[in-house]
Amino acid sequence: MTAKRARILAVDDDSDLLALMAKALGAAYDVDTAPDAGMAIEKAFASPQPDLILCDVEMPDVSGFEVCRALKGEAATAHIPIIFLTSKLEAEAQVEGFDAGAVDYVAKPINAKVLKARVRLHLALIDRRQELESLVQERTAQLERTRAELIRRLARAMELHESAAVGNRVVRLGHYARLIAQAAGAKPQVAEMMMLAAPLHDVGKLGVPSEILRKREKLSAPDWERVRRHPQLGADIIGEHDDLLLKLARQIALTHHERWDGRGYPHGLKGETIPWPGRVMAVVDAFESMTTTQFYREPRKPHEAAAEIVGGSGSKYDPTVIAAFKKALPTMEKVLATYADSLGDLINLDFAAPAKPQATAAPSRAQLRSDARRK
Repeated sequence: MTAKRARILAVDDDSDLLALMAKALGAAYDVDTAPDAGMAIEKAFASPQPDLILCDVEMPDVSGFEVCRALKGEAATAHIPIIFLTSKLEAEAQVEGFDAGAVDYVAKPINAKVLKARVRLHLALIDRRQELESLVQERTAQLERTRAELIRRLARAMELHESAAVGNRVVRLGHYARLIAQAAGAKPQVAEMMMLAAPLHDVGKLGVPSEILRKREKLSAPDWERVRRHPQLGADIIGEHDDLLLKLARQIALTHHERWDGRGYPHGLKGETIPWPGRVMAVVDAFESMTTTQFYREPRKPHEAAAEIVGGSGSKYDPTVIAAFKKALPTMEKVLATYADSLGDLINLDFAAPAKPQATAAPSRAQLRSDARRK
């Protein structure tokens, strides 16, 4: 495969000098020329763009410094290195050029060997910079993938601690949070961060004994007090970070049990004093909890859960988030169907009243399997 030839734009009002540069550089590079500032700027924006610009400083009407400032002031051309061509090599003039954004100077009259050496050097620096930028992007993406996977693993550990179930809760929570955020008009980046952070909302339950979380009967006052601590425990587990995703996860963990009417916990925040991510997560958590199997009850139908949640608008939940929830609900139901848990994968789930023992009856295979699952 033939390597792509670098493209050089030479700018000078002297046609003889343009011809000299085109001849000196043409064997190794694609050389384009411009006789004035206007054409230089036009060609800098054209496709394909130059990889490097050689620009005369002393041009009529518009100087090379002005051309450089104009190109460096635009995002589409700011990355193109500019080498000035000039017979004025006073320190003051060179400083002005570097301040304008140039990377080098080549003195006039131009020596072809020096010109080629300078061009080759700066193109090599461009290649190295692009290689490093690509490496940084690759490593950054790898770190983001690793971070997201660690979040999912920690959320799964919390899930197993609470329910001893192998299900798709982590996946559903993320999708629900993203869908409601999108329906509320959040920017795509925010919606994606909500998807990644949502599974950590209940991580504080790792600090609550599993026997409390798995009780079928009504919790005692001391047990309920321990459960109410989990938002603060979750915030403590996640900790305080500069990382935006972990900041979001901490905020969600701490505030998802606050209520719009101020009767929630742990801090009794009210209305818009509750951070928006926590308000979204309150609805997500309610829908997930109602529509999936729990130790103490069977799952509810999505429309039944939705009706109860909508009924809490203005008391439990932010009305604007409820409006977004209603818009997102059809897609959320598809997510629930796609990532439904298989009852056969869940442990210790028995909603039937205990059967009276029969002394003469041998246990059936179904009973044996059920008993085995309970052990």
